[in-house]
Amino acid sequence: MANTHDTGYKLLFSTPELVRDLILGFVPDEWLHGLDYSTLERVPGSYVTEDFSNRADDIVWRVKVGGEWVYLYLLIEFQSSVDKYMALRMMVYGGLLYQDLIKRGEVLADGRLPPVLPIVLYNGSQRWSAVTDVFELIPPVPGLVEQFKPRLKYLLIDENAWSDSELASLKNLVAAVFRIEHPASPAAIGDLLSLLDEWLAERPDLRRMFALWIRATLMRKAEYRIVLPRIDDLQELNVMLAERLEEWAHAYKAEGKAEGKAEGKAEGKAEGKAEGEALALQKLLKKRFGAVPPDVLAQISGASLEQIDAWLDQVLDAGSLDSIFGTSTR
Repeated sequence: MANTHDTGYKLLFSTPELVRDLILGFVPDEWLHGLDYSTLERVPGSYVTEDFSNRADDIVWRVKVGGEWVYLYLLIEFQSSVDKYMALRMMVYGGLLYQDLIKRGEVLADGRLPPVLPIVLYNGSQRWSAVTDVFELIPPVPGLVEQFKPRLKYLLIDENAWSDSELASLKNLVAAVFRIEHPASPAAIGDLLSLLDEWLAERPDLRRMFALWIRATLMRKAEYRIVLPRIDDLQELNVMLAERLEEWAHAYKAEGKAEGKAEGKAEGKAEGKAEGEALALQKLLKKRFGAVPPDVLAQISGASLEQIDAWLDQVLDAGSLDSIFGTSTR
């Protein structure tokens, strides 16, 4: 998986709420749905192989099931591209997890191993096409050898398998993640932010985490080409996006229609981006501090793109216009 996706998803699924909603919303199994997910515990996911080369599994959790097993382990891997040999990778990762559990003495009383559910969460643009059982990677073999071909399946959760309307029907944090990754429209992102703002009203830690992840996700999307200052609150992010998303989408769409020399195109792109950022800054200033004085408007109008970006980074934390622009503003 690409580093930006990998890091973002590791951030999200480092919280038990996301792991719980992944299982309850996207794994169709009554027994799993009946488990007590308040007992979820994060398990160290970095192992050392026998040749001492490091291998870090993405996310490993365990949940109490009681009885003989005590724990069920959840091994979650993230992918943004199709990997033909994913089944083999999951077999290796599962083996490393079991090896680590044996070393730590976390096996059953009689020495048997606890169950592990291997999950691949895929968020790429194409439908997943790789086999989900390592057995299928090996061609048929005559006679006795066929019986000894390895078997290990993983559970595939492909974000593309659900429509936006199906996801919208779920009050589920992971469903919201899927919809933000593949939004039906720019306006839908604002609606999702409002939903998350409501759902997470009592969880400032999750609000901050989602704000950081959504900002990074939108900045990564080529169709928006959007630049946002660092924001760690959902409400502030929603205000910023409301000002910028549609404006910038139109600005960059118009850019593709421009004709002329390469230099002219590059200059037009920079000018269009500066105008879009200047307008976004003015509207955000107005929302925070009221009417923007003429001298501040004049400063913004004559500023470079770099200066406007710097002001945008300051505006959410600033206590006054003076602290941003360094002059007395009336």
